[in-house]
Amino acid sequence: MKTAAIVQARIGSTRLPGKIFKDLCGMPVLWHVVNRLSHSKFLDKIIVATTTLPEDDIIEKFCTENNILFSRGSSEDVLSRYYEAAKKFEAKIIIRITSDCPVIDPQILDKMIEEFITTSKAEKLDYMSNSVQRTFPRGFDAEIFTFAVLEKIFNEAVQTYEREHVTPYIYQHPEIFRIKNFAGEKDYSFHRWTVDTPEDYELIKKIYEALYDPQRIFLFNDILKLFDREPGLISINQNIKQKQLGE
Repeated sequence: MKTAAIVQARIGSTRLPGKIFKDLCGMPVLWHVVNRLSHSKFLDKIIVATTTLPEDDIIEKFCTENNILFSRGSSEDVLSRYYEAAKKFEAKIIIRITSDCPVIDPQILDKMIEEFITTSKAEKLDYMSNSVQRTFPRGFDAEIFTFAVLEKIFNEAVQTYEREHVTPYIYQHPEIFRIKNFAGEKDYSFHRWTVDTPEDYELIKKIYEALYDPQRIFLFNDILKLFDREPGLISINQNIKQKQLGE
């Protein structure tokens, strides 16, 4: 079964416009997201799903220049964008990733994919996420579901927020879908390691400046050790509130 990470990406951002092309050690945020995903043992394809808006032509150009698979679709109906991308590249297992997560850990992702596949063989499983009950830092978010589930929600979800945020129709209907949470051994959900505001970018920049090595990707535990050495880092973006559905 073809397993694909689909990374939703657009230039527009209310809190930090152009965030996916912000520089981190000489390469843009989006490049680092794709590069880190490429270290997964289970992903057959990594696809950037952007919009058909003219402002996102730059993303198509970037993908073409860097030999990254891409698909373009609706700017508002992100669910349809995912469905069209998965159909185009014949993905059977889809991992939803957002493009503002440049420290996502491929080893954690592989454990999730492996557990999803193993569980699915033993019993029906429609959806797995590490954010149903969050224990990982924001910025490590991943959601896994089959193409059959994606097609079902594409056909049945009608609310605007369900289309815009892709998966609410799944996790808000546990009576329809078999859902499993992937949790870590400890709760690190108080950390915020994503890029959505200038403060977030400042923190991620410091993480990259301390840990980035072109020959080896740094992982979750490397960042935890950095925070142990420099606990003041957490204060950089600790006051940022996460946007909620519909905001």
